[in-house]
Amino acid sequence: MFEVREKPESVERALLVRFCFDPREADEAVALLDELGELVRTLGIAVGEPVLARCRSMHKKFLCGTGKADEVVALAKAHECDVIVIDNGLAPSQQREWEKLSGLCVIDREEVILDIFAKRAQTREARLQVQLARMQYALPRLTRMWGHLDREGGSGGGMGGGAARGMGEKQIEVDRRLANLNIDRCKRELEAVRRQRRTQRKERERLETPHAAIVGYTNAGKSSLLNALSGAEVMAKDMLFATLDTTTRRIELPDGQPLLLTDTVGFVRDLPHRLVEAFKATLEEALLADFLIHVLDASSPEITSLHATTLKVIDELGAGDKPVLVVLNKIDRVDDPARLALLEREFPGALRVSALTGAGLDELLKACSRMLAGRVSCRDYRIPQSRGELLGWLHREAKVLSTEYEGDDILVRAVVPQPLAGRIRAYACDAPLHQADASDPQLP
Repeated sequence: MFEVREKPESVERALLVRFCFDPREADEAVALLDELGELVRTLGIAVGEPVLARCRSMHKKFLCGTGKADEVVALAKAHECDVIVIDNGLAPSQQREWEKLSGLCVIDREEVILDIFAKRAQTREARLQVQLARMQYALPRLTRMWGHLDREGGSGGGMGGGAARGMGEKQIEVDRRLANLNIDRCKRELEAVRRQRRTQRKERERLETPHAAIVGYTNAGKSSLLNALSGAEVMAKDMLFATLDTTTRRIELPDGQPLLLTDTVGFVRDLPHRLVEAFKATLEEALLADFLIHVLDASSPEITSLHATTLKVIDELGAGDKPVLVVLNKIDRVDDPARLALLEREFPGALRVSALTGAGLDELLKACSRMLAGRVSCRDYRIPQSRGELLGWLHREAKVLSTEYEGDDILVRAVVPQPLAGRIRAYACDAPLHQADASDPQLP
C-alpha cells in the first residue's frame, strides 16, 4: 500500500528522542518530550526511555551527527525497543537512513499524531480528513518501500523477444499515481461533506441562534465542560485527542436566549501543518462562532505555553479577532494559594470552573450572556389569535415568559432576539420594557 504503514500494532516498546540544538530551548524540549511520551502511550505503546540529545548543529543525514545516531541506536537496542520515535520532524530521506542504520521502525511526532487520529476518527468526515492527511504524509515516503518490485516488466510481445518488451513502469510510479488519485478522490468527498455542513450551518444562521466554539489544548476538559453545561454524553476521557469530531449542543442562557455550543478537536504543540489544513472543515466551527470559550487546564504546570499554542493555532485559522472567554478548568485540583495567585496574575478576569464538580458553571453561563449583550430584550406583545404563526415563532426562537388571553388577542411576554423583534415589532406593546439581563429578577 501507499499509506502510512500500520506500525503501532506491531511494536511494544519505544525509545523517545528529541534533538535540542539550542541550550536556551532545553526546558521546552523536555516538556515536548514528556508530551510525546503521553502521545505514544495513547497508542498503547510502552515507553522505554526518553532521551534529550543535545547537538551543536543539524546534519542532513540523520538530523544529528553519525556518532550521536550510533549512540541512540545502541541505547534503543539495550532497552530492547522495537521502535524509535523522534520528536523532531524527519524528512523522508532521514527516516530511511535511521531505519537502515538501526534495523528498527523509526517514526516522528507527526506520524504518531496521525496514527492516533486514525484510531479515534468516528464520523465519515473525520475519517476522510485523517485519510487525506495520512496519504499526503506518505506520498514523499514511497521511495524504496517496494525494492522487491523495483520495475514491472512489459508485455511479452509475441516473437519480438526482449527487444519487444519495454522497460515497463516502476512500482513506485504506479503507487504514486494511485496515491494521487486517492488524494484527489478524498478531497472531492471531503468537499461534498463540507457542502453538507454549509447547508446545516445555513439552517442555524436562518434561525440566527448565537454560537460559541469551545477551543483549547488537548485534554484540557473541553468535552467534559460541554457535557456539564448541556447534559450531553460526548466521550470525555483523560487522554490526548479523545475528541476528533465536532459536537454541537443547544443550551439556554440565564437571560433566556439559546446558545449553540460546539466542542472542537484539541490543539497540540508542533501540530503538523497538514493536519491543520486537513481538519479545517472541523476547526472552521471556531472561525464561524460568535465567540470562543478558551478552556485551559488550571492544574497544568505549562499552562502559559499551552495558552500561547492555542492562540497561535486560532490565529492561523483566521479566528484571532474573535471575542474570547478564558476558562480555567479543573480548578478543583488547585488548592495552593500561591498557585491561585499566579493564575490570577497570568489570566486576569478568567473564570474558574470545574466541569467535574460543577463549580463556577453558573458564572460561566452568565458570562456567555454578557458576551451576547444587546442581542435580546424582554418585550410585551399583543398578537391576534388569527396570527398563531407569530406565537409559533416566539416559542421556537425566543423564550416565552407568560401567555394570557384577552378577547381575541394573546398577550405574550418574551425574551426576544433582536432579529425576531424586528420582524414582529408591529405587534409590540409600546417600547421595550427593559433590556434583559442575567440579574433581572423577572427572569428565571
